[in-house]
Amino acid sequence: MRRQSSVVVYTVAAALVLGGCAATPEMQSSRTRDTAIGAGIGAGTGAIIGAIAGKGTGAAIGAAAGAGLGAIAGNVWSRRMEQQKQEMEQATAGTGVKVAKTSDNRLKLDVPSDISFDKGSAEIRPDFRSILDNFAQSLTANPGTQVSIIGHTDSSGTDAINLPLSLSRASKTRDYLVSRGVSTYRINIDGRGSAEPIVANDTPAHMAQNRRVEIFVAEQAAPQQAAPQ
Repeated sequence: MRRQSSVVVYTVAAALVLGGCAATPEMQSSRTRDTAIGAGIGAGTGAIIGAIAGKGTGAAIGAAAGAGLGAIAGNVWSRRMEQQKQEMEQATAGTGVKVAKTSDNRLKLDVPSDISFDKGSAEIRPDFRSILDNFAQSLTANPGTQVSIIGHTDSSGTDAINLPLSLSRASKTRDYLVSRGVSTYRINIDGRGSAEPIVANDTPAHMAQNRRVEIFVAEQAAPQQAAPQ
């Protein structure tokens, strides 16, 4: 009987984990939106598996599986994140930088090209340095957050030019933050070239909007532990 219970435990756990892996981007975004939901699912699943398996080893397996599933909780919007958003809003007021909270609980800084980089260049402009200085201080005060930097270009030029340029802009932004004391291990970078415009590339002003750097800050939810059975 115990052997059959263990088989049921593994089957249920595997089905739930595989179901999470097969989720669509929309489902994943929804799941990260509310940390409490992920924690509740993990705890509830642990209880179900423990009940199926019974006492002893089966219950321990159920608790462990529930804890693992509860850890898939995504990002949290904490008081620290809200404070960081307010600080960056104050630091970037009047610069054209857009500071916002995303639907998946990340802080986003959208930095336009007129203060970040010259056309065709990855060298950081002086106005952008002052913003990054404030941003680095904010990151240092919140060491539990992770940063993603994504570079973009307009549609002029080819992918062979735009992709490396967009990545170089993200890389230069990362390097500047690292030079101001932010750990390089906290920062991921990517370059999208001209693949993700925010407006049509039909006028010089619109093309300037598409030449941009996006910076995301995320605070991960703490893993949830299932209650002892």
